[in-house]
This record gives sequence, C-alpha cells and structure tokens, in this order.
Amino acid sequence: MTEIQHSKPVSVIWYWNLRFACNLVLGVWDFIYPKPTLRSRYAQKWVQILATTCLVLTLYVPAAASDSDPAVKAVERLHAELLDVMKQARTLGFKGRYLRLEPVVTSSYDLPFISKVVVGRYWDRLTPEQQQKFVNTFTRLSIATYANQFAGYSGERFETISAEESTRGRLIIKTVLIKSNGEEVELDYILHQKERQWQIINVIAQGVSDLSLKRAQYTSYLKENGFDGLLQKIKEKIQAYEG
Repeated sequence: MTEIQHSKPVSVIWYWNLRFACNLVLGVWDFIYPKPTLRSRYAQKWVQILATTCLVLTLYVPAAASDSDPAVKAVERLHAELLDVMKQARTLGFKGRYLRLEPVVTSSYDLPFISKVVVGRYWDRLTPEQQQKFVNTFTRLSIATYANQFAGYSGERFETISAEESTRGRLIIKTVLIKSNGEEVELDYILHQKERQWQIINVIAQGVSDLSLKRAQYTSYLKENGFDGLLQKIKEKIQAYEG
C-alpha cells in the first residue's frame, strides 16, 4: 500500500502561534491599562496599531499556507506515480516505465525553463530551432533517467515533511525517500508557478542541487564541444538507458 504522508505546512503552525501571541498581548495590555486609562488619545492610538497589526498578520499567514497546497499535491502526484511504476517495474520494462512516466514528468517539471538554465549564457546564442531541439532532447533524457533509476521496488516510500516559502514567489517542498532498511534520502523540490500551475524547477538531493550540477556540466561541455557535441552526448546517454 502506498504511504505518502502530508504534514501541515509550517506557515499553518505559525498562524496559530501568532493568533495565540496576539490574543495574549492584547489581554496583558487590557489588564495593565484598564478602560479608564484608555481614554487618552495616545493609548487608544497604540491599541489600534497593535490590533491592526495582529489582524493583518493573522490574515496574511494562512493565505501563504493555502497557496502551498497545489505545489505539495504536484510533488506527491509525482511520488505516487513513481511508486506505482516501481512496483510494476519488471512487468513494464524500460519502455513501459518510460511511457508511464512521460505524462507526469512533463507536467510536474518546467522542462523548457530548466533547459534554458542548464545551458546558461549559451542559450541566447542558439537559434530558435536549436533551442527547441535541445528542450525536446533534454525532456527525453529527464524521462529516461527516471525510467532507468526507478526500475524496482523493495518497500520504499515517500514522506512530505513541509512546505516553505522561498525567494521570488517560489516554494520549497521538503520530502524524504525512506528505503526498506530505514535509510532516508532528503529530496527538496523547488517549484515556481507557470500559468497558474506549480511546476518543479530543481531538486536538491542530500544538499546537492541537480540544477547547479547540470549547469556546470553542460556549460563546460558546450564550451569544449559546441552545441552538436552536447546534443550527441545526451542522445548517447538516453541510448545507454534504453539498453
């Protein structure tokens, strides 16, 4: 049975802590400064400021929490499909796993964005035709990599730990892959919103950024071998996965 746990986003916890703190502060203020004292314009002004600040904060924080839900679901949908494919890995074979994973990988990841990032400054030097050719080839590699790596099942499961806000409106979904021996592999997904849909743009496995690693490798290879050389290298890797 697939077991994917979804813990409450951190912002929800902060929301209730903040509500408690605001109510406590207002209660203490009311105890120290009884109603007759609050007749002064000065005291009334600060009570209004305090109450307004608490109200704004408690309204803002849960909105951030609810915004993270679609992003969490996007990651968990990917995990669920990966587990299902792993359980049927031998029956499906590489080609079957590739076909099963293609829809979820292409919808879960913003592969055109990632393709642009991994070639860095060389992207603008490519023609539109070369750019599209690279996106298509890189997409094939991404699906083939999953089909190759998730080729069997021995009791693994995924757990979602938290959803946290990042810079530029992005979200970090922290998860772990728990192996059958209890070993945990930390997988942090960074997502951004594209056309109202949350998509993955980077995976940080055990503290190592896949996006940064690929960018370093690809730009170095481009410098030495050019665009055609990089494209051929990627195709050879896909062929190696296909067996």
